[in-house]
Amino acid sequence: MKTTLLTLVCCLFCLSGALIAQNATVKGIIFDDQQKPLPGVNVTYGDDGTQTDFNGVYVLQIPSDTDIQLKFSYVGFKDVTLNLNLSKYEDYEFNYAMKTDIEVIGTVIIDEKRRKKVQGLEPISPEIARRMIGGNPGVENILQSLPGVNINNELSTQYAVRGGNYDENLVYVNEIEVYRPFLIRSGQQEGLSFVNTDLTSSVDFSAGGFQAKYGDKLSSVLDIKYRKPASFDASLDLSLLGGSMAVGGASKDGRFTGIVGLRYRDNSLFVDAKQTETNFRPKFADAQTYLTYKFSNKFELGFLGNIAINQYDYEPLTRQTNFGTLAEPIALLVFYDGQEEDRYNTYFGALKGTYAVSDTYTAKFIASAYQTTEQEYFDILAQYRLGEVNTNIGDDNLGEVEFSEGIGSQLTHARNDLDALIINLQHKGIVSVDDESTVEYGIKYTREDIRDRVQEYEIIDSAGFSIRPPIIDFANNQPYTPFDAPIVPFTDIRAQNDVQINRFSGFAQWSKSTTWGSNEVWLNGGVRAQNWTVSGDGIESVSQTVVSPRAQISLKPDWDMDMLFRLSGGFYHQPPFYRELRDSTGTVRPGVKAQQSIHIVLGNDYSFNLWDRPFTLNSELYYKNLTNVNPYTLENVRIRYRANNNAVAYSYGLDMRLAGEFVPGTESWVSVGYLKTEENIDDRGYIFRPTDQRLKFAVLFQDYVKIIPDLKMYLNLVYQTGLPGGSPSYADPYDFQTRLSDYKRADLGVSYVIVRKDKQRDSGFLKPFKELSIGAEIFNIFDVQNSITNTFVRDVYTKTQYSIPNFLSPRVYNVRLTAKF
Repeated sequence: MKTTLLTLVCCLFCLSGALIAQNATVKGIIFDDQQKPLPGVNVTYGDDGTQTDFNGVYVLQIPSDTDIQLKFSYVGFKDVTLNLNLSKYEDYEFNYAMKTDIEVIGTVIIDEKRRKKVQGLEPISPEIARRMIGGNPGVENILQSLPGVNINNELSTQYAVRGGNYDENLVYVNEIEVYRPFLIRSGQQEGLSFVNTDLTSSVDFSAGGFQAKYGDKLSSVLDIKYRKPASFDASLDLSLLGGSMAVGGASKDGRFTGIVGLRYRDNSLFVDAKQTETNFRPKFADAQTYLTYKFSNKFELGFLGNIAINQYDYEPLTRQTNFGTLAEPIALLVFYDGQEEDRYNTYFGALKGTYAVSDTYTAKFIASAYQTTEQEYFDILAQYRLGEVNTNIGDDNLGEVEFSEGIGSQLTHARNDLDALIINLQHKGIVSVDDESTVEYGIKYTREDIRDRVQEYEIIDSAGFSIRPPIIDFANNQPYTPFDAPIVPFTDIRAQNDVQINRFSGFAQWSKSTTWGSNEVWLNGGVRAQNWTVSGDGIESVSQTVVSPRAQISLKPDWDMDMLFRLSGGFYHQPPFYRELRDSTGTVRPGVKAQQSIHIVLGNDYSFNLWDRPFTLNSELYYKNLTNVNPYTLENVRIRYRANNNAVAYSYGLDMRLAGEFVPGTESWVSVGYLKTEENIDDRGYIFRPTDQRLKFAVLFQDYVKIIPDLKMYLNLVYQTGLPGGSPSYADPYDFQTRLSDYKRADLGVSYVIVRKDKQRDSGFLKPFKELSIGAEIFNIFDVQNSITNTFVRDVYTKTQYSIPNFLSPRVYNVRLTAKF
């Protein structure tokens, strides 16, 4: 594989050698004020000229030994002139970041957003993602405020979209697919999101009905672009939860650009405030870099790298959870012994070469490698009491357990190790047929090599009686009937798997902008296909193939009202990843089929002015019909599949979002979503899917004090109806259809801007700062007890199994300092 990667890089380098200019030439790349390549810039002298391509690149032949004045112009940006006199065969490079023309910047922003919305993507401002408050700040924190996206754990960056689960979402950074660790089972263990907002220049999101050029998953696409700095910049973010810093810059000739980000995260502030008293020592850190070098105006090579080191040491001590009713309060009191030690170390590197073969054809070559080494070790003995709570106000023992209804213990053990290597080789091409039509294609090879050892068991004891597994052949009527069979664990999983998966996938799609009478129309049609083969030590080799046609149409009527309509859909497949092939016993089942979903999405964007300020109302009505469904149970953020395509399902709903300047100069929005999703396992009837989140209401709001505009407020508010409470992995989900309580959370942040971009200090210790602010944050300001899952506790005496909620973090305070240099 190393030879293959080296060969690819050498080929890309060799291609650049054929691009040496033969005449007096001026060339370069033009950026906008956000350091993003700017396509369509007019580069002219006299009556001749050219335009920058979609990568912002231009190449122009000019007369040698002659005074030439070049003009760079683009609607919404200030014109730039460049005086040149080049000698014969001289090759001159000029790179420039154009400055905004304030008078028409609103039009430019609307046009850019409209172009993405036409394609079914929702653009999100990276600056909002950096500023907005949340338990896990970043892009995922902003996604939580969108309709149709559900996050029920503030310590997790994993999200469910329109009834799908955490494994059904695609994430790309600069067109490179990125991955997550496998073994994490709770938000406390996750560490950091892959996406570093300090490096981000654009964020686009699709909640369904996406184009064929995106990969094979069922639910959503998050498309991230990392920026290419045009000059030196640096940023710093510090708080009680950790910190981050980023440094970027470019060479004098603009050929080389680079940006590096470092992050550290410590969630102990949240965990120490929860009901379980612990010794908690988390260490989550990562380093990322994005480097680019332009060998010529037609060839650029980029490198994306990431190293993440996550260490999670957890020693629970005690826990008391009160539940039940006001009339009959019950408490669970637990004393722990033992600890958990987890390690998740990931390494990721990717090369991306972009070669502008001609004005109408651009070729891209991508090679990436991802390795994760993970361990999950724990031995925890939990000795518990279930009993009645003292409710006598004024009593010294108020809130304590006075009478025990059940006593027992539970020993959980794990020695899980996983080592996975994923290698991708990909070629993509973009062909401009004419000014209105584009053809895109791609081919990709993926090699997945997973070595996995699973050793888990659970022993349950109640009042001295060992509880046997819930198997009919081993009915246990203790203490009334003695049972003299050997003692066995309640659950026991032992497996060792060595699995290889080879995938070949490709796509082709066509896009066209046209008119229908006086109405504007955008069409897109395409098809994806994937073939994969599962093999390994002691595993029978199985190959399968799926084909996924998809289409979109957008219509902008010639009306006085600014309306845009979208209709998209098609067949979406999710060929099984390793986790979907492994059942609850740890056995790999290579014959598991790809889950299939037929999407139909009807959308509308209505742009209007309210209070003389711009607003947009986005609405989407969707329906999904799912077949070959692989049922699963959800334990916090861990998914355990049945590895059996024995179910069908459906999802439908309505998402609405009103976004605009509720406060002049700021962007805020209100989201409302309705969802219903159910599944039918083995034709036994429809039941709730684990992600059946019926109703959602979210507000993301920015404000400032009118007389002190540098004093700003950020509010992130979410209300979601309760999820199904889940079931033990061994249990029949048809017997566990109760719901958790509603999820209600509000996070508030207040900051004061000491230095801002348009008002920098000319002297003093604040002179180096381009921006500087300090603030305070309150997480869960109403101190709501939200729950993520249930703990199932069994009492042998009453033969009752209690589902006891696991509560999330209460109110937490934080301080934060941000700066840019």
